[in-house]
Amino acid sequence: MRFRVRHTTTYDYSEPVSLCHNEIHLIPRSYVQQTCHDYRITISPEPVTLNERTDYFGNRAVGFTVQEPHHTLEVHADSDVDVRAYAAPAPTLTPAWEDVRAGMSGPGAIRHLEAVQYLYDSYYVRNTEFLLAYAQQSFTPGRSILEAAVDLTHRINTDFKYDSNATNMNTSIAEAFKIRRGVCQDFAHLQIACFRALGLPARYVSGYLLTNPQPGQVKLVGVDASHAWLSFYCPGFGWIDLDPTNDCIPSDKHVLLAWGRDYSDVCPVKGVILGGGKHSIKVSVDVTPA
Repeated sequence: MRFRVRHTTTYDYSEPVSLCHNEIHLIPRSYVQQTCHDYRITISPEPVTLNERTDYFGNRAVGFTVQEPHHTLEVHADSDVDVRAYAAPAPTLTPAWEDVRAGMSGPGAIRHLEAVQYLYDSYYVRNTEFLLAYAQQSFTPGRSILEAAVDLTHRINTDFKYDSNATNMNTSIAEAFKIRRGVCQDFAHLQIACFRALGLPARYVSGYLLTNPQPGQVKLVGVDASHAWLSFYCPGFGWIDLDPTNDCIPSDKHVLLAWGRDYSDVCPVKGVILGGGKHSIKVSVDVTPA
């Protein structure tokens, strides 16, 4: 499917900001399942510097500096993306999860170096051993890794309630696990933590999801939101995506922006400011079939 995506982030400040330095991850990746045909970044006030780079994980990042005093900062990202449907392998064709874990250490691990880096603690995914027992309910002895992964995805979707007021970006995995509530970022971090507790590589994915209105209702502008899911590594099949928020394997309705160890690597907009006082932020995302 082909999509046009418009992502708008607006910061309003109670006091003037005299200087800001920011980095954004708002350009969709091009890879085997997706092609970004075109994009445009528009920033107001106009920045004095605007530089695109490829980060460590291969994502396209844009850094910019605004030196003009301002009470409002607006960042618009428009893109034209083609997403190809993904046909997941039959679970029985994927190896047992213990075999995958064994291949991530010892001399053979050199064949999987790109994946091995996603085994370890990161900023938002730390000290995950407490989730081992929860993960092992799905990852029983000898079970194929995809079958176990899909089962874990379903359990997270069933056991946890989506609640946008329950957590924030300072909420730890342990807290989200205790209250059994959160948003897509929490669920992605939780499932990544389960994989890593088992010794299996998993990475965080940011992007968008096309949301469909209820029958008979008109699609509202701005109702689409930034989304998050995860990928796990399966030798012979590469990275396989999972969306615990929606209990599915993403296909052609998920638009991928970036991937990394966790949210901190792929935050859509982050930076530092001088001044500003109190501030509010508003984010609007529209994903429209082209």
